[in-house]
Amino acid sequence: MTYLTRFSLPSVGQEAGFLSGNFENKRTCYTSRYPFGVFLGREVPALELEPMTILCGGNGSGKTTILNLMGEKLGLRRGTVFNRSSFFGEYLKLCRTETAPVFRKAKENSRVITSDDVFDYLLDLRYVNENIDHRRKELLEEYADARYARFQMRSMEDYDRLRQVVDAQRKTGSRYVRDRVMNDVAEKSNGESAFAFFTKEIREDGLYLLDEPENSLSPQLQRELVSFLEDSARFYRCQFVISTHSPFLLAMRGAKIYDLDSVPVQPCRWTELEHIRAYWQFFREHQGEFEA
Repeated sequence: MTYLTRFSLPSVGQEAGFLSGNFENKRTCYTSRYPFGVFLGREVPALELEPMTILCGGNGSGKTTILNLMGEKLGLRRGTVFNRSSFFGEYLKLCRTETAPVFRKAKENSRVITSDDVFDYLLDLRYVNENIDHRRKELLEEYADARYARFQMRSMEDYDRLRQVVDAQRKTGSRYVRDRVMNDVAEKSNGESAFAFFTKEIREDGLYLLDEPENSLSPQLQRELVSFLEDSARFYRCQFVISTHSPFLLAMRGAKIYDLDSVPVQPCRWTELEHIRAYWQFFREHQGEFEA
């Protein structure tokens, strides 16, 4: 499914016209004109988007900037804040989007997901885990006290204590604790938790802008994320626009890749990307070590 069909940055003439008419009046107050100038001389065409579109390029190539512009232009939900300079709103007015009619219904499920969102989620889990660890210690002390207590029920007011003593005497300490806390949260690694974040946030019938989703994921989990994203696009009517350096994501079936380092910017095959060629050359140089 394709909800966002086309996205256009301001033309060179539009940028020049705005800056000549406005920037001189503001330059005494602001030192940055971002995002004006980021794409000047880069010859970025209108981006024709597919169910799976990938933006690739080095640091400073504008991958994240384009995702932020898309997200703001469409009014998508997002978690963490991003760099909104004094000129971001003016630049945004000059951008253009074209969407399919079905986007109105899909907008509720659509959102921007950044590596900062994943990081914040992991911090939240760490906080929960620390509290769970503290609670476990309390419950083990409670278990020991109840299991070896000399207790005799004297009235109905003692009923809760009786249940606690009986429960402790029937169970091992680990079972007693496990039945009272979330026993699986603390057992996941950061990578597993990061992967779980994507499966939790991505629903059917939605447009998702993903900024470097491979962060925090091992190679194996990146491959699992690829399968999840491919299935979501193929069977659950999702569209993805992704900024990434990951060779696993770049090799996704049917993905349309824009190389933001090329001039002019144009679609390419993932095997033509400079950093992928660098990986290939590196492994060829060490091929004998793999075969040894």
